[in-house]
Amino acid sequence: MSTNHRFASSFRIRGSACGGLAALMTVVAVSFGHGSVSADEPPAVAEARSHATALSNAFRFAAEKATPSVVVVRSETKARRVTADRNPRGGGPRGGAENPFKGTPFEDFFKDGMPEGFDFGGPGGQGMPRRSGVGSGVIVDPTGIVLTNNHVVEGADTVTVELSDGRKFKAREIKTDPESDLAVVRLEGTNDLPTAKLGDSDTLEIGDWVIAIGNPFELETTVSAGIISGKGRELGSIRRAKFLQTDAAINPGNSGGPLVNLAGEVVGINTAIASNSGGYQGIGFAIPVNLAKWVSGQLIAKGAVERGYLGVSIGPLDDEAASKLGIAGKKGALVTEVMEGSPAAAAGLQELDVVTSFNGTPVDGPRSLQEVVERSEIGKPHTVTILRDGRLVTLKVSVKPLPESLASKGPSGPRLAPSGENTFYSADLGLEVRNKDADAEKAYPGFEGVVVDRVDAEGLAASRGVAPGMLVRRVGKTMVKSVSEFEKAIAGEKVESGVMLLVRTPRGNQVVILQKE
Repeated sequence: MSTNHRFASSFRIRGSACGGLAALMTVVAVSFGHGSVSADEPPAVAEARSHATALSNAFRFAAEKATPSVVVVRSETKARRVTADRNPRGGGPRGGAENPFKGTPFEDFFKDGMPEGFDFGGPGGQGMPRRSGVGSGVIVDPTGIVLTNNHVVEGADTVTVELSDGRKFKAREIKTDPESDLAVVRLEGTNDLPTAKLGDSDTLEIGDWVIAIGNPFELETTVSAGIISGKGRELGSIRRAKFLQTDAAINPGNSGGPLVNLAGEVVGINTAIASNSGGYQGIGFAIPVNLAKWVSGQLIAKGAVERGYLGVSIGPLDDEAASKLGIAGKKGALVTEVMEGSPAAAAGLQELDVVTSFNGTPVDGPRSLQEVVERSEIGKPHTVTILRDGRLVTLKVSVKPLPESLASKGPSGPRLAPSGENTFYSADLGLEVRNKDADAEKAYPGFEGVVVDRVDAEGLAASRGVAPGMLVRRVGKTMVKSVSEFEKAIAGEKVESGVMLLVRTPRGNQVVILQKE
């Protein structure tokens, strides 16, 4: 609460014993807090200033209501010995040890740990020093449950939470969901803590006022204001969330803090920024609080998130596909494959069906279908509306829990396909390739390359039109003839700068640039 506001409040309380004096003192107090009213002030200016003051009061109310529940989250990772015993297949030190440079600018340079013959640290080669980080969080339960981002606490050995009144508590339990970049931290020795009121992010509209509260650059309890700039944004690094976009200033340290409406209700969890400099440049992203409520509820109740599984591969509808399938517009998710033995197969879904709604919720694309299916009740019949051969068809499907093997695509690296052949999967590109076989030779006689075996429906490759069955002939300027050559070529490319693929389809060659936004 600001000094001027406290001063104004005290005047109103003191004047309450005498009606006429109370009115006079209230006017004096308001004038003192917001500037004197000039006798010759034009009515239009006075009215404008009145509206501005009302908005200022709304921001003040929202900040005062939400700030007590906003916390500083400090994470610390203990020193670790650096090992030169590296994994010959890549992907980090042998035995699953964490990259000692993780979270530093040197992470990409030493993906397998320190080179042989080198050690780092103090006497005795104790390894990397302690690493610490600072983020934000919000208390959602008075017994001491804090909601924050997964990346704020991921890999931490100790987490300490500091309240706005200066009290500090250690975390006794941390549950995370990397797929949505959310985490809950349960504090020890706490009760009756100030909690935030969680709002309804589905009611937000573009242009609504919001404020972001957090600890940017370790400047504790900082408030910035802006509007909702966009909805349904997708970030390649987080596959299971559609983001709110805001121009309220979000900077390093804001991660995990709340995005709040003018009623003081949390409507999002600040997560990421779009920036060339690493600092605020007008575009920030927050996880909608309705998703955060669902994820945190699962983490608190079960310790993990159980997502619904339909059992289809899906892709977006483009103009050409929509025209061929007799669909007006491009709303819906195109079914490209139905998994054998899946709930979708049992319900009668077929390839080239277009899902337009699930349980009454409209589906405008692959991510929205994924979102509604994941949060649907397991084992309960749900209504699916599809377009098949230009006709609307309604089916009933009972979703199952998402199999653990599909819950996360996992890191890049060589794989073994069910058929027993070697493949290579790139998590950054969202595709898996295999060596050219007899069928591919018939499709592409005389051309060398590797065949796209699978693409992630929400991955970078799929968003650029790469599809199973295409032949990748070059990565950058490097010709590739085998999975191993593809792996080596990809290792020399950076998706942030853009990876150029020369691919061949039955219609000829085309160049595809895969670059993270």
